[in-house]
Amino acid sequence: MNHTIQVRGLKKSYGSNIVLGGLNLDIEKGETFALLGVNGAGKTTALECIEGLRKYDSGTITINGKMGIQLQSSSLPAHIKPIEAVRLFSKWNRAKIDFTMLNALGMKEIEKKQYIQLSTGQKRRLHLALALIGDPDIIFLDEPTAGLDALGRVSLHELIRKLKSQGKTIVLASHDMAEVENLCDRIVILNNGNIAFCGTATELTDKIGEKYFIHIKTQQGNSTFETDNIEDTLISLLHKLKQKGIHILDIKVDRGTLEQHFIEMTRRETE
Repeated sequence: MNHTIQVRGLKKSYGSNIVLGGLNLDIEKGETFALLGVNGAGKTTALECIEGLRKYDSGTITINGKMGIQLQSSSLPAHIKPIEAVRLFSKWNRAKIDFTMLNALGMKEIEKKQYIQLSTGQKRRLHLALALIGDPDIIFLDEPTAGLDALGRVSLHELIRKLKSQGKTIVLASHDMAEVENLCDRIVILNNGNIAFCGTATELTDKIGEKYFIHIKTQQGNSTFETDNIEDTLISLLHKLKQKGIHILDIKVDRGTLEQHFIEMTRRETE
């Protein structure tokens, strides 16, 4: 396998609190990879160690390629203009400014504003633009769509898919499970500093078990039922409602979402 990132035995503690207990991880060239975990699971620490932003106690991290990092929280001088920040980062990276990429991220409309005047979503778009300067091989995106409106999210997702098609490796941390499911080839779920799961969303479904959710709307309100046997459960529900004389207005059946599987996985790991 062509590993872009390889992590072996990564350990990090804060005093007696073990945050990473010996993490082993392989991320392949050209894949979009998600690192997930509840608050305190160790994902932010793992990302910062891999990115070189935090020292770790032991283990090895091998990076094959140039990195671009869009942090969840970062700041620039209050009165710097976005175009000035772009020029500065381009100078540092000895790279030409990619105006096509900047236009795709909506930088034209804000290039002459001051940083302090930007909305949260505009700042996130600027931070992403700065991360892409220098044409990195590996792109770290930490909550990239936080604060973006629906149109901004769609545009960013299209850009991420375009970057993947160019052979870029993308490491994504997000609380938006629909975003992860739509964009990522593989996911890792961390729990207490260890890997609880690594694989595709389909493999997670197989591990958790096939789950369906039956949503029934009646004159008395809406109800949702969880089952792994859709046929028997649906027949039973319809029979009971008919016996009670309850009129059904609508029925919807769907499979469990990645978010529901993620919650189930983390729940099992803590039992």
